[in-house]
Amino acid sequence: MQKQFLNLKLSQKLSPQQIQLMKLIQLPTQAFEQRLLEEMNENPALETGTEDDFEKDEYENEDYDDYDDSESDRIEAEDINIDDYLSNDEIPDYKTQSNNYGDDDSDRESPLASPVSFHQDLINQLNTFILNESEREIAEFLVGSIDDMGYIRRSIQDIVDDLAFTQGVYTDEKTIENLLHVIHELEPSGVGARDLQECLLLQLKHKTPTEPIALATSIVSEQFDAFTKKHYDKLIQKFNVSNEQLKKAIHEIEKLNPKPGGSFTGNNKITENVVPDFAIRIIDGELELTLNGRNAPSLHVSKDYQEMMQTYKDSRDKSNSQKEAVQFIKQKLDSAKWFIDAIRQRQETLYVTMNAIMHFQEEFFLDGEETKMKPMILKDIADMVGLDISTISRVANSKYVETPYGTKLIKEFFSEAMKNDQGEDVSTLEIKKILQNVIAEEDKHKPLPDDQLAEILKEKGYPIARRTIAKYRELLDIPVARMRKKM
Repeated sequence: MQKQFLNLKLSQKLSPQQIQLMKLIQLPTQAFEQRLLEEMNENPALETGTEDDFEKDEYENEDYDDYDDSESDRIEAEDINIDDYLSNDEIPDYKTQSNNYGDDDSDRESPLASPVSFHQDLINQLNTFILNESEREIAEFLVGSIDDMGYIRRSIQDIVDDLAFTQGVYTDEKTIENLLHVIHELEPSGVGARDLQECLLLQLKHKTPTEPIALATSIVSEQFDAFTKKHYDKLIQKFNVSNEQLKKAIHEIEKLNPKPGGSFTGNNKITENVVPDFAIRIIDGELELTLNGRNAPSLHVSKDYQEMMQTYKDSRDKSNSQKEAVQFIKQKLDSAKWFIDAIRQRQETLYVTMNAIMHFQEEFFLDGEETKMKPMILKDIADMVGLDISTISRVANSKYVETPYGTKLIKEFFSEAMKNDQGEDVSTLEIKKILQNVIAEEDKHKPLPDDQLAEILKEKGYPIARRTIAKYRELLDIPVARMRKKM
């Protein structure tokens, strides 16, 4: 038996405009500029540059919805050129160029570097070796198997199989091993190693033989596990050497490069410049916030498209084709108007959010001392500006602010609160900074374990458990005490 029920339910759905606005807010300056260009290319009714405000106001005040679709279709083609309504081809360059940037924001052309890639450099070196055609093909395949850090992280058998299935080259493990010796002669030293131990041994092999080098080679080849765990007493006993001899050998190992390919690829990567979305300056002891001018383009609705709408509105007779054209024009004008409004809302949201953060962290921005950073969560700022927490998150997540103390990622100003021995809320950033300083000043011959670090911070007024110290140490990428020990 079927029954019908009436069920009322409240649900919240975001409109397409709201979704687009959230995406605009999330974009940093450079991505926002790209999005702006895309919108202008898609919508010829949207223009940038200096135009009189009356053009925008004219569209905002006009009611383009009051034309009557029921009117007769009697209209002469020569009176209204339909192509003028639909023409969105061959948009002049001036309509897609922005001229609202200041001198500081102007784009400057830079010569583009065309460096030789890491793998191409290895191939060039390989060409200096005498190899037959089959050997060269295998050697080049091995070079292609080297990752950006300089390692071949695959087994010999896997390489043999891949050569057979992908290249049609049939070989054996012994041939691969022999050609690996050729690869190991390439620069930088250590390239083509299959693990860290082999990488260090290859680099030691290329050094001038000395007593410390000989001991370092023995340590890496015979007692690599004890060395990585810094069991120095075991090494002294194993090789029957003095503390000073071991220290010299370890110093030689520490000078080696564990990522032989990293230095090469790092030097050839294109440097990505961070464009600050905001700037904070101190003027007469007061903080001044500015939004990057590239986030505030001068946009307006195309006058030509408005005139098309006005022409249609003033015409007495309208054809079906012209009605279709005016629907297209109206859609583009509405889209342009909405986009302009969205940009204004984006500017306002960015500014009020960063302004609230600036005043919340005023002590830090005036002094630059990280220990003066207050605990601050998204809700604190959301309550100050009356916006949703998700909106604050979008602003903070990918935006940068230029300060007198360097360019900072905004989300770095947010941190949880912990209480000190006075019962006051302090930022976890402050505690991490103090922990970092304590570890930096410790005796590296006897580094402090986590329980001692907890006692020291407790003496400084921060009662923190040992497990919390371990958590913060890991977040700071600081190893355990034993791994911080030096000879």
